[in-house]
Amino acid sequence: MCDARGTFRENFMNKMLELSGGDVSLGCHLGYEAADYHGVSLQMLNSKVGRAGSVVTSGRLASSSLSTLVGDTYDQILETTVEQLYRTSPDYSYRAHNIRHVQDYLDYFHIVVDAAAQIIEGRKITHALFYCVPHLFYDTVFYEVARAMGVKIAILSWSQFDGRFFSMRDVSHLGNFDPTQVNASPYPIDQGSVPDLFYMQDSWQREGKTGRISLKVITQLLKHLVLHDPLKLLNPFAISRDVKRISKLYSSLPDWRDPFAKFFHTNELGYFEYLAQFEGKSVDLNQKYIYVPLHNQPEMSTSALGGKFRDQALLIEALARDLPQGWKIFVKENPRQGSYARGPMFFHRLNRIPSVEIMPSNANTHALSKNAQFVASVTGTVGWEAIRQGTPAMVFGAAWYSSLEGVVHYRPGLDFIEIARTKINHDKLQSDAGALFAKSHKGVIEQLFFPLLPDLDHDKNILDVAQTTLGLLREEIEPTFMG
Repeated sequence: MCDARGTFRENFMNKMLELSGGDVSLGCHLGYEAADYHGVSLQMLNSKVGRAGSVVTSGRLASSSLSTLVGDTYDQILETTVEQLYRTSPDYSYRAHNIRHVQDYLDYFHIVVDAAAQIIEGRKITHALFYCVPHLFYDTVFYEVARAMGVKIAILSWSQFDGRFFSMRDVSHLGNFDPTQVNASPYPIDQGSVPDLFYMQDSWQREGKTGRISLKVITQLLKHLVLHDPLKLLNPFAISRDVKRISKLYSSLPDWRDPFAKFFHTNELGYFEYLAQFEGKSVDLNQKYIYVPLHNQPEMSTSALGGKFRDQALLIEALARDLPQGWKIFVKENPRQGSYARGPMFFHRLNRIPSVEIMPSNANTHALSKNAQFVASVTGTVGWEAIRQGTPAMVFGAAWYSSLEGVVHYRPGLDFIEIARTKINHDKLQSDAGALFAKSHKGVIEQLFFPLLPDLDHDKNILDVAQTTLGLLREEIEPTFMG
């Protein structure tokens, strides 16, 4: 079984099958219309199908499939998959599914679990290959069912090393390896440098011009009213009040923060109005604090890799319980975030913690990281940035850099003062990173990295990735991360 959406990943899959010389046969292809099953249609609950039809519209309950996920991890799997399905609910997407009630989510989850189990059993699947860490509803269900049924799994993941990728057999293994067992050259890191993240803009780290309302935003407001509150269209005074609120909001936020460029909802309006009150806040870096930059949600970094700490308020509450006297927790919102997973109750939980301070959007994340006692994150790249600067990092989920020098895994009762005193050995960090680089594989598996590698030989790249995946399936190549 192979999860390969789009031509880009299908090229890897087809080349791997060709290289196998018939040793590997494709029992089930999850992808788009050209695949056996249209995986994303399970997320959207629409009628798009693959060549074998729909996953869920036919078949009867199998006698054995129900037990595949009903175990110790059932609750966590259910929470993870339901959250991934909720990301396309009407509150967050114009192209939404029609599920409304928690029981409907439970029912749909069990229907898809049973259907996936029957497909895996009926097609005699022995191995499963995922070109990305499962982080949507459909791929997570197929991954968890395959794992429960004893299918051998290979998962690929992009890396921070240019032109390289990672591999593992279980999502929870990400970041887990022993650098001392790898003989490799150090990976050069300029001490005090920060990684060049093309998806993060410099303008996000400094003060700038404020924004202004546009005709496009008014259109998004009207679209929202048509779908959710059509009677309000007959009340021009109410619409005028909304426009004034939106205009005031834009004049309070930096121009790069465009709250309603793609989607308007009253939840979004309330969320951004809450954040706007912190825009004029001054930041004192000369005190003891833990820096917690929030992840963008919904994303792989939390929903797939965070476990129970996909709830980032829980992470902050856990820190607060062991926080030394006089310390603060500086929380900065992700510049890409909207109201998803940031309802009023989320901020009410944070407001109940006296040590928490919300940072303005233009607070410099590099300075916050460098001057912190340590940084804390589910799996965020801020940890990789911090240890390069000599600041310890605490992770709560499966972060790719978890086994490097200067990183500690959270557990209750840790001595935060002792962690803050940690002196990061930069030579050891370069040695650990070199070991991880050596354990990674040659190839680019995500199209968004293409602009960074303009001279990439795409035919050679397809061959490199195909050879590695074939070796992983045959167990001739050891995964980057192991249990």
